[in-house]
Amino acid sequence: MSISTVIKSIQDTMRKDVGVDGDAQRIGQLVWMLFLKIYDAREEEWELVDDDYQSPIPEPLRWRNWAADAEGITGDELKAFLDNTLFPGLQKLEAKGNDQRAFVIRAVFEDAYNYMKSGQLIRQVINKIQEGINFNKSSERHELGDVYEQILKDLQSAGNAGEFYTPRAMTRFMVNRVDPKLDESIMDPACGTGGFLTCSIDHKRQHYVSTVEDEKILQRTIHGIEKKPLPHLLATTNMILHGIEVPNQIRHDNALARPLISWGPKERVDVIVANPPFGGMEEDGIETNFPQAFRTRETADLFMTLFIQLLKSGGRAAVVLPDGFLFGEGMKTRLKEKLLTECNLHTIVRLPNGVFNPYTGIKTNLLFFTKGKPTETVWYYEHPYPDGYKSYSKTKPMRFEEFQTEIDWWGDEADGFATRKETEQAWKVSIDDIRERNYNLDIKNPWQAEEEEHDPDELLAKYEQQQAEIQEIRDQLKGILAEALGRSEQEGAA
Repeated sequence: MSISTVIKSIQDTMRKDVGVDGDAQRIGQLVWMLFLKIYDAREEEWELVDDDYQSPIPEPLRWRNWAADAEGITGDELKAFLDNTLFPGLQKLEAKGNDQRAFVIRAVFEDAYNYMKSGQLIRQVINKIQEGINFNKSSERHELGDVYEQILKDLQSAGNAGEFYTPRAMTRFMVNRVDPKLDESIMDPACGTGGFLTCSIDHKRQHYVSTVEDEKILQRTIHGIEKKPLPHLLATTNMILHGIEVPNQIRHDNALARPLISWGPKERVDVIVANPPFGGMEEDGIETNFPQAFRTRETADLFMTLFIQLLKSGGRAAVVLPDGFLFGEGMKTRLKEKLLTECNLHTIVRLPNGVFNPYTGIKTNLLFFTKGKPTETVWYYEHPYPDGYKSYSKTKPMRFEEFQTEIDWWGDEADGFATRKETEQAWKVSIDDIRERNYNLDIKNPWQAEEEEHDPDELLAKYEQQQAEIQEIRDQLKGILAEALGRSEQEGAA
């Protein structure tokens, strides 16, 4: 039985429990159980290589000692154990010496809950996890990545607006292009379930890790921040599954909640790969952490300001952003000026419609930039659909192989991308032309005939912008008329 089938069976069992209400709670319930199962499997490996290994989890609370036996505790006894012993014990876990693993586990369970009310159904779920998933098999570890993707898709149906699953092919392409070296620090300040970070781990291991010492270096270079409890739990679990032994560098926090100036030189990183939530708004007061010129409640714009701050000189970034960032005005204009002045925005890959369906129809772009030198030329590459595609779907997903034409065309930043050539998909625009456009980066492909725009989200954004401009003109006319009327009345009175 495949892992995805096992997960579906588990969720069907959870639906019978009166205490679990909706997809979000079912996923939360499933994930803390998976975490403990995965952690126990990793501990089995650590025990094999280290005779002196000591678990940070007290013996009665380890998965193997209360969950692994299919005939073990069940019913009211199991329910009471979870609520009165397991959760309080893990939420108050104390470190032994300098063992950071206890802090990781405690952080994971700070916001976790046992929603299920039936001890019998809990035992059924545990047995299905124990029997149906073997995390010591590398093939099943890989397949669990597909389960994470399905969980994130389920989160969308649970109402988590603004968070969109990034297709694995796109994630892999972005990491491939920024090419993080072995000792380079990588950060995703809005890491979600950790997709960009696990892809970066795989990239480093494939290209740069060849010794035990190399692996130790890799372990120290992965950094992520996620403010929501469930994605943070997923990200931490994902790190452990991908061999990060102490993922204490995946922090449960809001990266935007700190004053921008407080991110000092010691916290700057070599590489950022991210898909910041777009279309969402931050809570009141978050914008005051940023300089006046860059204050907004729009999440993606605040993250872009933070990315520029977090990069070292020479640091590289690959970021997913919607079209609205390219043509937006006001604060967005000032942010784009800052980006092009402090960084070399050398490449924008324009993606076709449907990349984030069914969650949103908003058109998106991949921005690649390097901090330290101003932009002189922006290259655009329009990513086409594969032959026979009119959109992406579950049966026709985006594939990494589609990006091979971009990879072949890319060239080397060290020589100013001297090998790049303009094609039907690629064109370049000088910084002088961009300044003349008031930093509007929404520049269409000059090699293709102008197409009528049908994207509803973009049309709505442009309509709202036009309405705001019309209202501003109306207000100005009202002011002029009121002033003229006032003068007329004064003259009549005189």
